[in-house]
Amino acid sequence: MNRAYLLIGGNLGDRTAYLDRAKELIQERCGILAKVSAIYETAAWGLEEQPDFYNQALLLETELSAGPLMQQLLDIELVLGRKRDLKMGPRTIDIDILLFNDEIMATPLITVPHPRLPSRRFALLPLVEIAAEVVHPQLHETITRLLALCTDTLDVHKIS
Repeated sequence: MNRAYLLIGGNLGDRTAYLDRAKELIQERCGILAKVSAIYETAAWGLEEQPDFYNQALLLETELSAGPLMQQLLDIELVLGRKRDLKMGPRTIDIDILLFNDEIMATPLITVPHPRLPSRRFALLPLVEIAAEVVHPQLHETITRLLALCTDTLDVHKIS
């Protein structure tokens, strides 16, 4: 069984409803959600003139390998109305694979570990809830330590 740490988020429409529907579809199509973090509200990262995001980290136990999992997640994004008009722009849902087992890979479809994970407080804070002692396979630091080292000052706060 593979263990994939995911980050789901969105900033359009009923943000909580989109997160809930994404979790339902992930379980229907991909495997079992073994752990789920609280929901965090986060100011937009990158393109800042947009609504705040809700983000949540998930631990998915799946039979799928990384590539087929990523394809399923992209399909779920489409079902939930994700449009890729503007890089880092507003979206109903975004689903990223942060870590996949302890694998290191880069293909046209997927890069794991997620290359920007160590620099994103909005990803590390929910992830530390469900994976505090998991070790980043490239940096050889725990998620807790990566959060302590992160210099991102973006406002991130727990809402549930």
